Amino acid sequence: MFFAQYYLDCLSHASYLIADEQTGQAVVVDPRRDVSEYLADATARGFTVVGVINTHFHADFVAGHLEMAAETGAWIGYGARAETEYPIRHLAEGERIALGDVVLEIMETPGHTPESVSVLVYEHADDTVPYGVLTGDALFIGDVGRPDLLASVGVTAEELGAMLHDSVQNKLMGLPDEVRVFPAHGAGSSCGKNLSTEKSSTIGEQRATNYACAPMDRDAFVALVTAGQSAAPGYFAYDADLNRKDRRLYDSATAARALTTAEFAELRAAGAVVVDARDPQEFAAGHLRGAVNVPADGRFAEQAGTVLDPADRLVVIAPEQREEEIVTRLARVGFDRAEGYLAAPEAALEALADEVAPAGRVTAARLRAALADERPPLVVDVRTCGERQANGFIDAALHLPLNELPARSAELPTDRPLVLHCAGGHRSSIAASLLRHRGFEDVSDILGGYAAWALTATEPATA
Repeated sequence: MFFAQYYLDCLSHASYLIADEQTGQAVVVDPRRDVSEYLADATARGFTVVGVINTHFHADFVAGHLEMAAETGAWIGYGARAETEYPIRHLAEGERIALGDVVLEIMETPGHTPESVSVLVYEHADDTVPYGVLTGDALFIGDVGRPDLLASVGVTAEELGAMLHDSVQNKLMGLPDEVRVFPAHGAGSSCGKNLSTEKSSTIGEQRATNYACAPMDRDAFVALVTAGQSAAPGYFAYDADLNRKDRRLYDSATAARALTTAEFAELRAAGAVVVDARDPQEFAAGHLRGAVNVPADGRFAEQAGTVLDPADRLVVIAPEQREEEIVTRLARVGFDRAEGYLAAPEAALEALADEVAPAGRVTAARLRAALADERPPLVVDVRTCGERQANGFIDAALHLPLNELPARSAELPTDRPLVLHCAGGHRSSIAASLLRHRGFEDVSDILGGYAAWALTATEPATA
């Protein structure tokens, strides 16, 4: 058996290539949209990809099932409850897919979504214990899939939670301890609240350490897994729907093109949103007015999906030699309207000097002084609930997590200075740039974020 995990840090996403080395038949599970790596590995090893399985309708990225099928002729498999615009193979509970001596067996594990399945992997057809189980978003390392995402229209979190209880407590925990666990996501994903940095585990380890795998009744389980979930990024519902549709294929050869300064300026004047992927410090030193700063070094795709609209035309300013990467990462979350990237950003910013402005950034000490004024600024905390509870907060701050900011920015005053902060200054730069893009004029963020604020405190703030 050949078994490979592909892990994409930006989206905390794991996908898999499984093959029988004797027959050369292979299946890809939960592929990302840019499928060249899977194809290259399969070709190098003489494998033929005969099938693509999505464990569920993913909400945090656009899956690459259509691209894989177009390249290889493979069938596309989903759980029995899935409905799509394109032809699929409905995979039933207990169905076995023989690649040769290597066998995959379907286990229905609804809860994160109604159509969710897990895939048992047998190295040999007559093995009584699976080599491993690909759990999709049903079971993570240290957590389980959240049952409250908008991927499941018409099904409540409580209904999904009850399904998830059976899937985790009875089905997955019914497997032998030695079965390896391979989830579809890891730490940082918004598909759960307590995901581990580990990329794999075993059923036994999860039984002993995962809070949601401890024996409990359905009501206690549902209450536990639905509590404390942060708001999902705004693009999740869009991607979940897109994964059901017969959308256009991703083509890396045509996805990105270099724009001259004149072309870039024309698109910007026509309403295209400027996505500036430079470091927050570079962005603060000088950026085009109205540009939205989503730094490349970080969770770029998820954060871009959070603050941008997939209907918008986009033009990109990227760090040197990373232009095509940025356009690809936008496409991974379904943002296909990137018209291109600025070919020579330094020269272009000089040519467009009248449109360039610095971003306001204040030190923690300066903010402390400003909060003592008669007309203090409004401090806006864009961290998650969990971060505030774990690390403390600024007493006067309004809590408005980054994931909720696009939908709730109208709640903020326009006649008062705003100072935003996150943990260290990355997300606050994104949030502040979004507000400026939407017309807020006096917006700054804290250099060093809450960490810098806590260091200047005479007594550390507590939750």
